[in-house]
Amino acid sequence: MSKTSILEPGKSYTFRSYFEMTYEPDDILAEFGFSLQRSNLDLPKSNLNLDPLTELKNTIQRRLPYVSLTSEAARREILIAPIVLALIDYTQAQLRIEYSIKVSEQLKGSLDYYLHTQHNLLVIEAKNADLARGFTQLAVELIALEQWTTSNEPLLYGAVSTGDVWQFGVLNREKKQVQQDLNLYRVPADLNDLFSRLVTILNHNLK
Repeated sequence: MSKTSILEPGKSYTFRSYFEMTYEPDDILAEFGFSLQRSNLDLPKSNLNLDPLTELKNTIQRRLPYVSLTSEAARREILIAPIVLALIDYTQAQLRIEYSIKVSEQLKGSLDYYLHTQHNLLVIEAKNADLARGFTQLAVELIALEQWTTSNEPLLYGAVSTGDVWQFGVLNREKKQVQQDLNLYRVPADLNDLFSRLVTILNHNLK
């Protein structure tokens, strides 16, 4: 017995629409022919010297007691943007903020942070709260990028973040599958581990 489609024919949807849906993430991804797998992703760590991150970590820790993080804008400005900008220093990645793409009426919207190098691309979705539903939005954005990008890379990488918590996702083109990492990275406590993986994604051709 076939399921009733979640998406209404002829209706327009943005990436934000999928964050607001109350359907199960795997049912939403199935609308686009993708499955969802939750597992511990073994993302490699960079062997670069990350000692300069100590200053960034200390700066975040020093400022946190004085900043209200009740809005998404505040979390992006105080916690996420400094990490993204540091990534440019380490990877020379090209950065696009609020980057608009449109694949179809069901796959369109703005990517909070879109970074790409000659090796790989990375999309970062910023959320004020609800990491789980934020991941659903990230997964749909990766599906859109799979069709939109001219890259032939078999894996597309993304991360969703509430600023103080990060979670990775990987789209596997061949398997038509999005993998949700069960590991969570906390900022500032896990900043080095998180940053090391972000750098590796952008600097290396991962298969």
